[in-house]
This record gives sequence, structure tokens and C-alpha cells, in this order.
Amino acid sequence: MKKDIYVVGAVIKRDGKILCAQRGSTKTLAHKWEFPGGKIETGETPKEALVRELREEMLCDIEVGEQVDHTVYEYDFGIVHLTTFLCEITNGEPELTEHAAIKWLPPEEISSLDWAPADIPAIEVLSQMAGRI
Repeated sequence: MKKDIYVVGAVIKRDGKILCAQRGSTKTLAHKWEFPGGKIETGETPKEALVRELREEMLCDIEVGEQVDHTVYEYDFGIVHLTTFLCEITNGEPELTEHAAIKWLPPEEISSLDWAPADIPAIEVLSQMAGRI
């Protein structure tokens, strides 16, 4: 039986654009694009996990807003339960510590990237929210 993995992703918006992050070459799903975030630790709420992950992974602080989507995707390594939230940076600028690259793209352009499968449903929701980004 595959392991359930509960993760969160930050849809960081600024000036009508969304932050997209490319996974590093040594990571699972290498070079795929994703919304930055990570695993929810025991005792954390999804929003607390997202704040912690962005502080660790991109060295910036965020404010977590409304939920964008919740997706369950079965990979060969486990079943990922991904909840994405709209976020805004409150302190600092995203820095590359784990990712290979980042891009700020308008919502209508983010689908042009090669995304990790679990992130794709959120991209579809975001295309419908374009006027609110």
C-alpha cells in the first residue's frame, strides 16, 4: 500500500503575476515546475506548514490567504494530497535554496511550463481566477 503524503503549495501573487518554481535536478520530479511549499509536519495546520516551508525554502515570509485547490495524485512513490493557497510575500524576496529556477508569470502563461502532475488542477483553477490575481 502506498504512503499518503500531505503537502501544501503557495500560489504567491504579485503585480498580476504568480511565482513558479522549478524543482532541482536531484529531487523527485526533477526539473518539473511547482508551487513552492512542502510537507505538513505533525501538529501543524496547512497554513502553518506553508509559512514554515517558505521561510525555510525561499527565505521569505508570506501571508496565506484563501485556498485555491485540493488535489489527490497518485505517484509511484506515494499518494500526494496537495492543498494550494493564494499567498502574498510580507517580508524578503524569494531566494533559490532548493529550486533550480523561479519565474513570475501572468496566470494565462503558467500552463506553458512543464508542471508536476499534482499542481496541474490548481493551474486550471487559477486560469479562471485570472482577474483576481
